[in-house]
Amino acid sequence: MRPRELLTTGEAAVLLRSSRARVVDLCLRGLLPYVTVGQQRRIRRHDVEAFIRPRMTREQLETLWLHRAVAGRMVQDPRAVLAAAEINLRRLRWMHPDGRDWEWLDRWDAVLDEGVEAVLETLTSPAAYAVDLREASPFAGILSERERATVLAAFAESRQDHARPMRRERFERMLRSV
Repeated sequence: MRPRELLTTGEAAVLLRSSRARVVDLCLRGLLPYVTVGQQRRIRRHDVEAFIRPRMTREQLETLWLHRAVAGRMVQDPRAVLAAAEINLRRLRWMHPDGRDWEWLDRWDAVLDEGVEAVLETLTSPAAYAVDLREASPFAGILSERERATVLAAFAESRQDHARPMRRERFERMLRSV
């Protein structure tokens, strides 16, 4: 990771056009991922930019969850996961000998060449470049069908609306005000 890719909370606040305290609050609430360097929080520029950008679609979030599970696998056995991704890329190049598919294949090749850290960042980042790359992922087959189903079930459960019941009087008052 390049040094300027990590921002201080103050720098993130400038990009977000908010206060430093708000950035710290977003970090503490888990809405903005960060790492601790010494006693200070550092935030990836990609995560700040993704926070500014409109939210991801449901499909993009689902793909992010699946790739975070793949990242967990990568942490356990990086060699095996990288080897499987490289085999998948070769197979995809063979299946698509020409055309615009080679653009994303070349981009994945570049990410894989950068090593485990770059791959983990691409797998887990909500940044636009990572969202685009995950749509054409070479990580098929890393998760078993059971693991995939478990991740998707957890994702679906996390998306359920947990609305609180509203008293009838308040509901009627709201209807009258509209």
